[in-house]
Amino acid sequence: MRASVQGIPLELPAQPADAERMADKAKRAADFLKALDFSPDQPYVLNYLAYSWVDRGENFDRALDMLNKAVEQKPEDGYIVDSLGWVYFRLGKFDKAVENLEKAVELVPEDAVINDHLGDAYWRVGRHNEARFQWQRALNLKPDKDQVAPIETKLDRGLPNSSGS
Repeated sequence: MRASVQGIPLELPAQPADAERMADKAKRAADFLKALDFSPDQPYVLNYLAYSWVDRGENFDRALDMLNKAVEQKPEDGYIVDSLGWVYFRLGKFDKAVENLEKAVELVPEDAVINDHLGDAYWRVGRHNEARFQWQRALNLKPDKDQVAPIETKLDRGLPNSSGS
């Protein structure tokens, strides 16, 4: 998906998880930050930048603030709600993660990444059967090839005993 904010072109992938795969991460982050200077409340820019940080383990507090602002504007956007759930997961706030990720799956039930995220959150709150169901569902939804082996491992072994993933 192509978008621009105040004339600054941004290449926005179909899903936040795809953002990580874009070639020039540093330039992309700089573009997103610059776009926020012009339009600080743009929910899609807030989402993509925040998810990118969370996925890399950076700027959790700022990402949480940005994602809350994005969800306020787009509460029915499952990808944005997923990003909020994922930052809660990465912060170890698993109950809040489950709450948001369940909503995200309701909004975008056919997304493998969102179902996988919900499985991870379920595991962390001790709902292991539901976690395995979500991981199997994620596999059935034909995830990207690089996601298949990690999901299969979780189906076999669950998550390790650490917080976050």
